[in-house]
Amino acid sequence: MKNNSPKNFYYVWNYVEWGGAQVLFFGLMKEAKKIGNVIAVLPKDSNRQLLNFLDSIQVKYQFVDSQTDGQPAVTLKRKLERHRNKLSSEFVYFRYLSKLGLKNSILHTEFAPWHSFLVLWLLAFKTQVFVTIHNSLPPVPKWRFWLWKVKFWLLTRQKNFHIFTANKDAKQNLQTLVPPDAFDKIVVTYANVNPFEIEEALNFNINRKAMCGNYGIPNNKFLVFCVGQFIDRKGRWIFLEAAKSLTANNKDIAFVWISNSKPTEKELKQAESYGLGDDFRLITSDQIGTEHIELFKLMRLADIFALPSYVEGLPISIVEAMALGIPTISTNINAIPEAVKHLETGWLIEPGSSSELTAAIQTLKDDTKLRNVIAAQGRDYVLSEFNEKVVAHLAVENYLKAFRAK
Repeated sequence: MKNNSPKNFYYVWNYVEWGGAQVLFFGLMKEAKKIGNVIAVLPKDSNRQLLNFLDSIQVKYQFVDSQTDGQPAVTLKRKLERHRNKLSSEFVYFRYLSKLGLKNSILHTEFAPWHSFLVLWLLAFKTQVFVTIHNSLPPVPKWRFWLWKVKFWLLTRQKNFHIFTANKDAKQNLQTLVPPDAFDKIVVTYANVNPFEIEEALNFNINRKAMCGNYGIPNNKFLVFCVGQFIDRKGRWIFLEAAKSLTANNKDIAFVWISNSKPTEKELKQAESYGLGDDFRLITSDQIGTEHIELFKLMRLADIFALPSYVEGLPISIVEAMALGIPTISTNINAIPEAVKHLETGWLIEPGSSSELTAAIQTLKDDTKLRNVIAAQGRDYVLSEFNEKVVAHLAVENYLKAFRAK
């Protein structure tokens, strides 16, 4: 009798930095566990907090002794080194996954089709392969665009290869790269929140003074939070420029950035150059706790959430902040307007404008009524449109559909 359900679900990535992609995976993993075994395959040097999250949802993980080089490449030598590292890492992962057999399995990976064509093409001969594309692809020279187009065409001709996108903007961006029939099959699986976890965090009795003391955050000030990697793409210096301007005119405001990666000494020194002193606190996620809900409890201290990114998909931190009822400011780029609708569910500014960010924060700080309206509408919208259960069920339905059609 034919087995109509996969035995194993493998979730695979080969980098140690982690964030919204893994949070999305957490929700899918919990739903897939109802059907079969769920295993995360990741680098052996992965962040301990990430492993604690996997432990908390009782997902097994296996380590691979390889990871991609995520450091910037400016010189030709560094670009060649990074490319060689990428190919080497993908070969190691392919060999490791091949030894697992992959029979009666679903493989969901973070390998990017335009960068990792060969490994995805080969894996699709062995099992059902799903990829999630989180961001719109950047503009590239014509020769590279056509190279990517060929790669997508070949991959989408593989009946075992399937594409999810984490937002509508990322899907629309693929329209010129994939054949029309393949485009129609792309499924949007939004970055999402677990409403039960959100409610648990909101119902938790927080001792504000004690929590602020634990993290070195001023207890008696209006707090502006950001959550995301402390990197240029996330608009870190725009955030600090706005903070400098606002603290000069408001003695009752302070800023907090929560990063899931540790900044370098050079980056910390540059942050200190803004002269914010105790009015800016940089917290790394490993200081927070082993469960995702601990982050939500800390975020509840925020009066405003602000993420002034230059390039994004739809950051999970925005969706989480809105679900927690925190009035949210972000940039009018890519998929962010799919959640943040200007003066309805949040406030949109143009990327790179510290003056717009300053004005938005000041306006919301001064206008309690507007702040509360945006917070309430943002929360309602996220809980109705970005629900983990709905998204995970949609993804698993597509896993099963692909598996049963093989």
